[in-house]
Amino acid sequence: MDKNPTAEQKVAIVTGGASGLGYAIVEKFVQSGIRTVVIGRNEEKMNAAREAFGALCATISFDLSNLQGIPELVESIAREYGRIDILVNNAGINMKKPFTEVSDDDFQKILLTNVNAVFALSREVVKVMQAQQKGSIVNISSMASQYGIPKVIAYTASKSAIEGMTRAMAVDLSPGGIRVNCVAPGFIATDMSAKALDNDPERKNKVLSRTPMGKLGTPADVAEAVYFFSTDASKYVTGTVLPVDGGNSIGF
Repeated sequence: MDKNPTAEQKVAIVTGGASGLGYAIVEKFVQSGIRTVVIGRNEEKMNAAREAFGALCATISFDLSNLQGIPELVESIAREYGRIDILVNNAGINMKKPFTEVSDDDFQKILLTNVNAVFALSREVVKVMQAQQKGSIVNISSMASQYGIPKVIAYTASKSAIEGMTRAMAVDLSPGGIRVNCVAPGFIATDMSAKALDNDPERKNKVLSRTPMGKLGTPADVAEAVYFFSTDASKYVTGTVLPVDGGNSIGF
């Protein structure tokens, strides 16, 4: 990867970009000529992503729950590529458990990765973006923040926090030329979701029956929304939460 990008060439960071929705986002960025740094934990998946995407993709193995290491991580990226134009906070973890079985440690573990790490990474990237007087941050939320879904209390709390943070960040950072928006994916056809829904026909029927468009979305649908927020096509848009869900959040 050429480490001296031209002034016109954008540099993006995508967390959790080696699989699922993150992979589709990285694919869209690379196809659009954006140099993309993927941060993740699974070496095997990251190696495969780097091989698939070629010279415009770099990978860094890092556990974002290590909050103390985030400032140096961001400094090293800024030093290496000279700029950071886009940050996509996509990495997140989930846990399905009955409400009363969720321990304090369980709850904190989800918040650490899904909220604290997003804040810490954003804070450090913003320091770079403020010096540039321009930047776009895209947070990834979930339908869990739009309505109640059983057995995901910690995940729901974390994604509700992300949507609130998106609005607060947008207000704080707009004077410095930094926009902050959020994409809330609905039911998207990934390997993981397809397996879960195919094994639970009742749940699958419920999902489809309350989705006005009558089908699951694709990872590319989410990637297109993220790309829109990442570019000047959305230059007068900040602080918004965009459901990409086929109407599921307003369906009956």
